[in-house]
Amino acid sequence: MQQHWYTGPLASFDTETTGVDVENDRIVSAALVVQLAPGAPARTTTWLADPGVPIPDGARAVHGITDEQVRAHGRPAGTVVAEVTRALAAEARAGRPVVVMNAPYDLTLLDRELRRHHGVTLAGGPAAGLVVLDPRVLDKHVDRYRKGRRTLTDLCAHYGVELAGAHDAAADATAALALTRRIGARYPAALGALSAAELHLRQAIWHAAQARGLQHWFDRSGTPERVDLSWPLRPARCGCGRRLEPEHGCEAAA
Repeated sequence: MQQHWYTGPLASFDTETTGVDVENDRIVSAALVVQLAPGAPARTTTWLADPGVPIPDGARAVHGITDEQVRAHGRPAGTVVAEVTRALAAEARAGRPVVVMNAPYDLTLLDRELRRHHGVTLAGGPAAGLVVLDPRVLDKHVDRYRKGRRTLTDLCAHYGVELAGAHDAAADATAALALTRRIGARYPAALGALSAAELHLRQAIWHAAQARGLQHWFDRSGTPERVDLSWPLRPARCGCGRRLEPEHGCEAAA
């Protein structure tokens, strides 16, 4: 009997950070959860980083991690970022899909931390072959017209998945993994016939379409916000605002 991706081995990754600006904010904590089958014991690895900058009150109110904690128990951000990337690379080599709720946020922030501390990129490094499953994109695809927000808390409530200790990286990663299995099992016709690798490619297309729809809504409502179509990683941009690509010769990119 053929095994569907949602009944096989999955990993899940999440971060807690100093804020929501992927270009400038920093990782404070991270977690990687690996589960070989539904209901099987999960292996959880966690990291606590000293981001090297003060943790704003707003971020601290969300995840509860203080400057005193990271100074006393956290490790240098560069060390943590390197370890996290190696752990994700190991999942890529093992062929395990990695669940990342709202992937363009966590993965882009990790990419910028890699650039900041090590001068390398996530997409061009050992984690380049990562297969990502994003429950936010999957849910929007299978239930496009459902009203309401689609945060992790909202999706867990909708699909009946327990989320204990929200805004803790390990708790969020564990819940996102269970949520993704639940979405796949509920929509086997739409999602089960595809491999995780095929889903990775489809999600980039689905996310772009979803983002265009949101952008159209913003435009009609007069909201100046711009929506990035890229998934699972937003391209870096130089000082002039253009995408940072090899052929782009803007001096601000140097």
